[in-house]
Amino acid sequence: MNNVIAHINRDDGLYLRQSYFDKAKRIVIKVGSAVLTDEHGIDKSVIRNIAREICFLRKSGREVILVSSGAVAAGKRKITIPDDVEIELVQKQALAAIGQPSLMQSYETAFEECDQTVAQVLLTHSDLADRKRYLRVRNTILALFRFNAIPILNENDTVAVDELRFGDNDTLAALIANLIEADMFICLTDVEGLYTANPQIDSGAKPVHTVVAVTKEIEAMAGNVNSALGTGGMQSKIKAAKMVSTGGGSSFIGPGRKKTILQQLFSGEMVGTFFLPASDKIKPRKQWIAHVLKPKGFLILDDGASHAVSKRGCSLLPSGITEVRGVFGIGDAVHCLDNNGNVIAAGLVNYNSEDVDIIKQHHSRQIVNLLGNRDYDEIIHRDNLVLL
Repeated sequence: MNNVIAHINRDDGLYLRQSYFDKAKRIVIKVGSAVLTDEHGIDKSVIRNIAREICFLRKSGREVILVSSGAVAAGKRKITIPDDVEIELVQKQALAAIGQPSLMQSYETAFEECDQTVAQVLLTHSDLADRKRYLRVRNTILALFRFNAIPILNENDTVAVDELRFGDNDTLAALIANLIEADMFICLTDVEGLYTANPQIDSGAKPVHTVVAVTKEIEAMAGNVNSALGTGGMQSKIKAAKMVSTGGGSSFIGPGRKKTILQQLFSGEMVGTFFLPASDKIKPRKQWIAHVLKPKGFLILDDGASHAVSKRGCSLLPSGITEVRGVFGIGDAVHCLDNNGNVIAAGLVNYNSEDVDIIKQHHSRQIVNLLGNRDYDEIIHRDNLVLL
């Protein structure tokens, strides 16, 4: 068993978990399609239960954001499409447009039963990739908290194409958790949690209740889970938990169809899998660079530069770059790779790809001779560089 898990016994794990649940005041809850839907589409009884559970948290003074999938499934319920017909992207976008009002109506009706106001927020990746819009999204959500409303977020599937997509709502929820500096990310899905092995074929498989750090071994455990998970799958949920941990938040992955799942969690029952925050928190702006921005290009570093960046916290100088891949402009995000192709860092570049290709493997003092000017000594300053 992974040594990160092995030294935490059940009692210690329960105490750790409970301490984080007790102090969690701002929470992001993500509910996936596998929880919300059945063979007929959106299951309104599940939505009513989720609303009751979230209202339970609100009554204790906590701020809650709900990230909900289900628009496409709701659209399918209104439009008859044979099961054997493959749905293309443009059709999914149309179904999302049809289903989103129905989905929100279901939530609004359910939350009205406990006198709770809700608000709809639809986002694409570009809303967060632009720093000013990123901060406006944060300010809007905080304003909704002041109005005692529950923001219900979803990716804007109607207009999102590949370059505008988050990939899945697990990623969106994790980014929002870091954006608003949430204490906890709760991912409600159709599985009980992580196991040390596949419980369906290994009688010795044991549930993993508490994870100190997301290692490669922990990520491999996602293969032990059999479910009807939606777009992301268990791998994306673990990745999301890892992202939240770097922002200083804890995470939970567990069964979303349990009627009192949130009450069980916050009353100390050992259910699902809980992820502790990372010991070293990344500053908000560097979280944005590391997790929100998609790389426009890649820089291959020699061994000396890789060591200087990853071990000594140095800026990236042109002399340590051996190859430039992709086309990018000044201020764009790029990923830095070592000689073996491993991603070691993300950062914002001071020079465009054409200029970097000219000055690579040269000393900084030679930049002016090669380019005719020298605005910066560094390709990426360490203040704009984040280790991955």
